[in-house]
Amino acid sequence: MKNIRNFCIIAHIDHGKSTLADRLLDATQTVSNRMMKEQVLDSMDLEREKGITIKSHAIQMNYVHTDGQQFTLNLIDTPGHVDFSYEVSRSIAACEGALLVVDATQGIQAQTISNLYQAINHDLEIIPILNKMDMAAAMPEEVKDQIIDLIGCDPDDIIEASGKTGMGVPEILHAIINRVPAPKGDPNAPLQALIFDSVFNSYRGIIAYFRILNGTIKTMDEVKFFNTQKVYHADEIGVLQLNQVPKKELSAGNVGYIISGIKTSLDVKVGDTITHVSRPCQTAIAGFEEVKPMLFAGIYPVDADDYEELRASMEKLQLNDASLTWEPESSAALGFGFRCGFLGLLHMEIIQERLDREFDMDVITTVPNVSYLVHTKKKELIEVHNPSGLPDANAIDYIEEPYISAQIISRSEYVGSIMSLCIDRRGILKNQVYLTSDRVELSFEMPLAEIVFDFYDKLKSLSRGYASFDYHQIGFQPAKLVKLDILLNAESVDALSTLIHQANAYDFGRRMCEKLKELIPRQQFDIAIQAAIGSKIIARETVKAVRKDVTAKCYGGDISRKRKLLEKQKKGKKRMRQVGNVEVPQSAFLAVLKLD
Repeated sequence: MKNIRNFCIIAHIDHGKSTLADRLLDATQTVSNRMMKEQVLDSMDLEREKGITIKSHAIQMNYVHTDGQQFTLNLIDTPGHVDFSYEVSRSIAACEGALLVVDATQGIQAQTISNLYQAINHDLEIIPILNKMDMAAAMPEEVKDQIIDLIGCDPDDIIEASGKTGMGVPEILHAIINRVPAPKGDPNAPLQALIFDSVFNSYRGIIAYFRILNGTIKTMDEVKFFNTQKVYHADEIGVLQLNQVPKKELSAGNVGYIISGIKTSLDVKVGDTITHVSRPCQTAIAGFEEVKPMLFAGIYPVDADDYEELRASMEKLQLNDASLTWEPESSAALGFGFRCGFLGLLHMEIIQERLDREFDMDVITTVPNVSYLVHTKKKELIEVHNPSGLPDANAIDYIEEPYISAQIISRSEYVGSIMSLCIDRRGILKNQVYLTSDRVELSFEMPLAEIVFDFYDKLKSLSRGYASFDYHQIGFQPAKLVKLDILLNAESVDALSTLIHQANAYDFGRRMCEKLKELIPRQQFDIAIQAAIGSKIIARETVKAVRKDVTAKCYGGDISRKRKLLEKQKKGKKRMRQVGNVEVPQSAFLAVLKLD
């Protein structure tokens, strides 16, 4: 055990984590030249296209130290975007050390701080690394001062490196061996292993990834999962390199995988403990947090017959992404589907994209919203994830909405425009700290609903990409909210309903109607698009009917002949309107997110 090191890499998005991981794999010759490619651990097409890490990836490296000793290094590469912070929390729970990677051209960013605090709370040994030192825009002295202010280390502790050129990689490997503590645990104690991830394989069932805290596991042992009490045989155990490498036994301190022919996804819960049936451990491993979704949206199959297939796809996806939560629901307009909880808008976009690519599912997504607490006049408390679940207006006493504490780090020249953006979104400035002469940290309290749609994009464009953003939920506060309905030909479309602050309702309703007018195709009859609060109509647009020129055959003559033909056409249009259906295209549901 003294020759095992478990560590993860934490950093803000785009600070060069995956590239640095490639260099570590090169230096330890874990991946052959033939198999090597850029960002080798990012296995999903989506990750490679977007240039971001979505999933944590575990890989084992064997390294011979300068004194001739052989070390086993277990690396877990983590995502950097705020929407995937749950993945980071799971990686941190399985490690003793963390490489804190900071971009020398950009300095400390909000997500770096957030992930760092998680690592410190788990008592991880932090190794600060200054990446991208080969770039002309690098500011090593300035960024070193920021790191020293943040974690209070010595300037000599900070390793200068470059993921592109491989500079500093030997020093990083030495630091991992000398500074990260070896895992603690007793190989002879009852087995205690923490599941930190799982994947679905259509041939072999569910493969669980675990970290052994105590005990030893061997092939064909009879094991059980502590929380679900399900018993299985360990058909195959092994370690994770670029491919899975089977082993006869694994003992305390190791990271590995187990294949035991598990068919149902409910049997494997991330954070569960694996133990032996014959000699079980007394307690499960504690300290694993439940995921709290920030954002809710309905996902419905385009074809109602695909409902069961969509359910199976969601189960498989949840195995691979434990931060996705879902439950069945139905809608008058869209039929049967699922109410899903996401950690943010990017998370939702990724899930939608993965359903399409990995499972070939064609889905419609409703307008995302956050969860609200409704206090009724009968002193009942109802949690509402969906505007259609709201009680009647006269039964509601007051509504509370979730608030977040947001941290924004930016260049000082953009402070004015960032402040006005946050205050427009009902934000309250709580604190303003200058980290250096030209970098400022702003702390705001604001409603979660206001940042859900396009806040992040606006922030990036206002600050020319320099501002970084991190947030966490702090509780609920009362708010003046109203339910805004969209009516097509006097019928409500529940997939387009939203709960919105009273002050923004008129403007939002008008923009919705204008947008839908562009997107809904013209029919044989007039379509009235209305925005309503209760029974009060606040905005209206009309999609004009496609009309045939019925008077084309009249050359001259009395006007009454033309009028008679037009009246006849008008009656037909009126009758058609009573029986006609309005098809709402998928683009209309998505356009609501991008109203600006």
